[in-house]
Amino acid sequence: MRVVSVNVGLPRDVDASGRTVTTAIFKSPVEGPVRVGRLNLEGDRQADLSVHGGETKAVYAYPSEHYTFWRAQLPDTELPWGAFGENLTTEGLDEGEVSVGDTFRIGTARFVVTEPRVPCSKLGVRLGRTDIIKRFLKSRRSGFYFRVAEEGVVETGNAIEWLDRHPDGLRVVDVIDLYGKKTPDREILDRAIAHPVLPESWRSYFRHQRDKMDS
Repeated sequence: MRVVSVNVGLPRDVDASGRTVTTAIFKSPVEGPVRVGRLNLEGDRQADLSVHGGETKAVYAYPSEHYTFWRAQLPDTELPWGAFGENLTTEGLDEGEVSVGDTFRIGTARFVVTEPRVPCSKLGVRLGRTDIIKRFLKSRRSGFYFRVAEEGVVETGNAIEWLDRHPDGLRVVDVIDLYGKKTPDREILDRAIAHPVLPESWRSYFRHQRDKMDS
C-alpha cells in the first residue's frame, strides 16, 4: 500500500454555467514533503467550511484503482490524479476493506478513517458533468476522509501502514450503502448509530432513518 500522489489546492472562483462559484476542488499533484496539520495539508484549503473540512474531514483519500473505472465511464473527461478532489491518491486500499475508525501511518503522520465522501455540486463543476453526483454515489467508489491523529509529513511514494483495525468493523462501503438505501439493513444501521468514530452528522441522519422504519 502506498501514496500514488499528494494533491493540494486553494479556493478559486470558477465559472459554472454562467455563475461564479468558489471552490477548492481543483487539486494538483505536488512533489516533495508536505506538512500535515490538524485541519489540512500545507497548501490546501476548503472553500465552504459549512460542509467541507474540519477535523473529521481534514484529509481526503481516493483509491487510484477507481480511476480505471472512471476513465472507462467518462472517456471524454481528462482525469489526472486529484481529479476527484482528493488529497491522497492511494494504492492498495478500498472502501470494502477500510472501516471507520481504522488507523494508518503515512509518512510521519497518523490518520484515522472517519467517514465516506458524499459529493456536492462542486464535483460536477470540476468534471463538467451534472450527472456525476448520482453516478458517483451509485458507484460506491466514495473514497474516505481522515482525521489527523498525529501531525507529520507525507509525500508521494510513502508506504501506507495499517496500524489498527477498529473492532466494530463498520466498513466505509457499509455507510455508503446505508445512505443510499430506502430500507437499510437494520443491524448495520444500529452499528452505525452507535459507532464512536462516525461523526454525529451521520449518526443523526441514521437515527432519523431508524425512526422512520419504526414509525
